[in-house]
Amino acid sequence: MANALIAGYGYVGAALGAALTAFGHSVWGVRRRAEPRGDGVRMLSGDLCSESGPPLPDVPLDWVFYTASADASTPEAYRRAYVDGPRGLLRALAAGGHSPRRMLFTSSTGVYHQQDGEWVDETSPTEPVTFSGQTLLEGERVFLEGPFPATVVRLAGIYGPGRTRILDEVRSGAAVIRPNERRILNLVHRDDCAGALAFLATQDALASVYCAVDDAPAPRAEVLAWLAARAGVRLAEETSPAEAGEPVMHGGFRRVSNGRLRGAGYGFRFPTWREGFGALMTSGVQ
Repeated sequence: MANALIAGYGYVGAALGAALTAFGHSVWGVRRRAEPRGDGVRMLSGDLCSESGPPLPDVPLDWVFYTASADASTPEAYRRAYVDGPRGLLRALAAGGHSPRRMLFTSSTGVYHQQDGEWVDETSPTEPVTFSGQTLLEGERVFLEGPFPATVVRLAGIYGPGRTRILDEVRSGAAVIRPNERRILNLVHRDDCAGALAFLATQDALASVYCAVDDAPAPRAEVLAWLAARAGVRLAEETSPAEAGEPVMHGGFRRVSNGRLRGAGYGFRFPTWREGFGALMTSGVQ
């Protein structure tokens, strides 16, 4: 069994912690305000961005996961979460004499810039024009160029229990289907984010980057129509002739491949968003 640290114990980190403890691993979680939990994870209170770095357990660490997220959509918040935090963690690990066998950093498929509807994967160029994508790439380099073996996991759009915004908009009738909208949703269920991270930590030979996204990137209009039909809701439709030529300002017009993660042997709990959202709707999750 392994000793694992999860730095940035939030939405994905908590699911990962529960998965790892269920397998019998010893897990410590770090967050700014730590509270006792009932899942067997031992919590530590600390600021990932402090000069000395976060507090660490007094045991040799085998796996270290960095799953923090920005607390605001600003350049400052992104730099704290994805650059300052990683640097602080690496300083703390070195100062504590730790030598983890593997570090895994959760980045985002938002590092891709492609907007012509093409498929992209881990070998595709990354030239983001947004501050968020640029900062995430800088954070990736902090880990990949650091002193410990590291792997980056680029997560697609995360949904799951407690994160059902698009489903809520459909159920309320507020969502609008725009057939000409140039936006493709690349999605992944929270449980597969955690599952992929736990799986990769156990592998002997890893690539430097993996994309965690389900099997079925789809136009946003298609996802909305499917959810509406499943929920028995009639949504308004709007068609604007100009939409087809407009740049995509939110999300992206590209499809992200999970071929490398699939090829490594990971089996998705929710292979597509249909199974994932279907399970949420069947369970009555709000």
